[in-house]
Amino acid sequence: MSYIPITPFRRAVDATVLEHIRTADAPLPAQSVNKWEILRELGVARAAFDLSDRQLTVLQALLSFHPEQELTPDGKSLIVFPSNASICARLNGMPCSTMRRHLARLVEAGMIQRRDSPNGKRYTKRGHAGVQAFGFDLSPLLRRYDEIFAKAEDIRQETERTRQAKQAASLMCRDLAALSSYGKKTYPDDPVWDQLSDHALLMARHLRRKLTPEELAHSQTELEDALIKAKSALAINPTQMSTSDVQNEQHHQSSKKERDNKKKGASETRSDHVKIKSLSKINIPLSLVLENCGETQNFSPDPIKDWASLLDAMNTIRPMMGISTSVWQSAIETMGHQVATTVLAAMLERFQELRSPNAYLRYLTAKAKSGTFSCIPMLVALGNRQAV
Repeated sequence: MSYIPITPFRRAVDATVLEHIRTADAPLPAQSVNKWEILRELGVARAAFDLSDRQLTVLQALLSFHPEQELTPDGKSLIVFPSNASICARLNGMPCSTMRRHLARLVEAGMIQRRDSPNGKRYTKRGHAGVQAFGFDLSPLLRRYDEIFAKAEDIRQETERTRQAKQAASLMCRDLAALSSYGKKTYPDDPVWDQLSDHALLMARHLRRKLTPEELAHSQTELEDALIKAKSALAINPTQMSTSDVQNEQHHQSSKKERDNKKKGASETRSDHVKIKSLSKINIPLSLVLENCGETQNFSPDPIKDWASLLDAMNTIRPMMGISTSVWQSAIETMGHQVATTVLAAMLERFQELRSPNAYLRYLTAKAKSGTFSCIPMLVALGNRQAV
C-alpha cells in the first residue's frame, strides 16, 4: 500500500506547512487548466502573493517537467521529480543555492508542495500498487486557479483605472496650461494666470512619477479646482471683449450693462441669499423626474414613491459617481433637496458623457448661487433624447 507523505524531509513543521497540509486534501476542481495559463495569471497577480519574477521563472522550469499541457484532476500524477541539477540547467545555470531559496518561497506561498521520499530524493517508482512519485506536487496551482485568476483580474482592473485616471489628469493638465497661456495674452495684468501656469507645469512633472490611486485622485481634484478657476476667470467679461479692425487686438469696452452692474453691486450681493432660498422652495413634480431618470430605480431595492426614497437612492449612488461629500452638501444647501436630487438623477442618466461629475456638479452649484440655473431644462432635454 502506497502512502503520500505530507511533511518535508529533514525540515521543521511550522504553521505554514500545517496550513498547506489542511488544504492538500481539498478536492481538485472538475475542470482541467492549461499550465501556462496559470503561470500567466500568476505573473499578473504575483504581487498579491508576494512572489518575484525570479521565483516565477523557477516555477516555469518546474512546469516544463510536467509532460502534459493541462493540469488535470483525473487522477494523473501532478508531481514532477527533477533533480536540482536538472532544474538549474533549465534555468540557464542559476546557482543551486539561489534556486533552492526560490523553491522554498514557492512552497511557503502555497503554489507547490513537497512530496519527499524517505531519503529526500526525487524519483518515480512503479509497482503492483501503481506509480508513486516523490518530488514537487503541482496540484495547489490547480486548486488555487480561481483565486489566482480573481487576484489577476482585480489587478488588471486597478491598473486600467489608474491608467484612465492618469490619462484624465494629463488631459486636464494640458487644458489648464492652454487656458493659462490664453489668459496671459488676454488679461496680462491678472496675476492668477502665472499661478495657474506654474501649477500646470508642476503638475505635469508630478504626473511623470509612478503615483498611487490616492495620489492620482488628489491630483485630479486639484486640477479640477484649477480648471474651474481658469474657466471662471475667462468667463468674467466674455461680452466685454471686442476686436479692433484697425489695431487687430482685443480691448475692453464699457457697456451700459456694466455701468448698471457697478451701481447694483452691493444690492446683488445682498440678493444672493434670496436667490438661494427661492431655489430651495422650487416644487418639482416627482413623476416628471422618475419618468425621465429611470436609472435611479436600479439603485433602490424598493420602488421610489416619494422624494425621501429618491434622496436615499441618490445618497447611495453619489459616492459611486465620484462626487465628494463636500460638493454634494454644498449643492443641497444651495439648491435645496429636491433640485439637488433632481440634478444628480439627471447626471446619472448622462454619466458616461460626463468627464468629471464632481466638477460638473460644483459648476452647476456655482450657477445656482448666481441665480442663473434651472433643472427643468435638464429634464426636458432627457425627455427629448428618449423620444428620439
